[in-house]
Amino acid sequence: MPHALHRRVSAIAIATAVALGATALTGCGSSSDDGGGAASGPVSLTYWAWAPGMDKVAALWNKKHPDITVTVKKQASGDDLVTKIITAAKAHQAPDLVQAEYQALPTLVSNDALADISKEAGDAEKAYAPGVWQQVTLGTDAVYALPQDSGPMMFYYRADLFKQYGLTVPTTWDEFAATARALKKKAPDKALTTFSSNDSGLFAGLAQQAGAKWWTTEGEKWKVGIDDAATRKVAGFWGGLVKEGAIDNQPMYTPAWNKALNTGKQIAWVSAVWAPGTLTTAAPDTKGKWAMAPLPQWTEGTNTTGSWGGSTTAVTTDSKHKAAAAKFATWLNTDPEALAALVKESGIYPAATAAQTGGALATAPAFFANQPDFYTRAAEIAEGTAPAAWGPNVNVAYTSFKDEFGKAAKARSGFDAALTAMQQATVADLKKQGFEVAP
Repeated sequence: MPHALHRRVSAIAIATAVALGATALTGCGSSSDDGGGAASGPVSLTYWAWAPGMDKVAALWNKKHPDITVTVKKQASGDDLVTKIITAAKAHQAPDLVQAEYQALPTLVSNDALADISKEAGDAEKAYAPGVWQQVTLGTDAVYALPQDSGPMMFYYRADLFKQYGLTVPTTWDEFAATARALKKKAPDKALTTFSSNDSGLFAGLAQQAGAKWWTTEGEKWKVGIDDAATRKVAGFWGGLVKEGAIDNQPMYTPAWNKALNTGKQIAWVSAVWAPGTLTTAAPDTKGKWAMAPLPQWTEGTNTTGSWGGSTTAVTTDSKHKAAAAKFATWLNTDPEALAALVKESGIYPAATAAQTGGALATAPAFFANQPDFYTRAAEIAEGTAPAAWGPNVNVAYTSFKDEFGKAAKARSGFDAALTAMQQATVADLKKQGFEVAP
């Protein structure tokens, strides 16, 4: 059975909370009640997933494993799916497998919805970068899911405009700030990029790169460090650039943002490996003009990046065929044929390092045809993915970020007060829900 902290968390977990990872939770282990083979008779598994084409990938498995049939049932993603899984688990009607974002795992574990498949996963850990694997173990010896796709962050820039304005691709954040200021002097009507408050994942990834640990535990208490030194450094850096007008302060994913990228009013974007897909629709006239580079570093010469996005395949505690379900989850996320199908049918960037170059990713995205080594460089960047440290009420923290940082960005007032408010809102919510919080 789990230790007191987990029992405490399980008793008061918030059904609608969305989490992003944790560093010190343990949970009930699963029992292998079948071998997943003909000896125990045919097995039928249900898999809730939202990635497109997942049914086609499962069909490959079903052809080769007639004794274990997997049926994919398409679901919504995000908060809706987390709530649906928890509700189903409480009624003991959860599916065998679920596609769960990394940020959802701690909440699902806290609600006893996910099984520990460490015994069934074997040596799967070897397939992943340490920072990615940590997110499915939650800092314990347990394994609550198999990583499926990941979102290592990187720097995108208009190569043609960098050349036109005599700019050098920044390798450190100090150089990034200098580049933003230099562009403003040469072309006042343009901006290097924008600080956006409408996607909390971007700021979380930037803080993660700097070494932030937003949720940790002390004994049986949660400790919230959203205003830790690493995050204060990141907030101060971006808040300072916005305050002085060196970069824009408008949100992403709006018609105005699309136009700024498409016309070259903004000439760079801090994003993740999936950015080419977004640029294809946001800035179609700029195809072939962009290039990708590693995220600027806080310490010159290092290779550390944050993560923005990604999901896993988890086995539920309700499954009556946990061994068979774990066998499928392992195949889905480590087998070369399965990974190639995931890239082709679902358009994902595999978390398994061996699948990040060659094969289905041998050719650069069409939008970046001018950079044939796109995925080779992306794989090198992904190796430096920093570990995450998240807790059971990330939804509250993210909402506070959007509210507080949104107001501060609009007013160009700096982000110190916004970060303090985000910290206070997160702590207050944990206490309100009955969690014990360390000072």
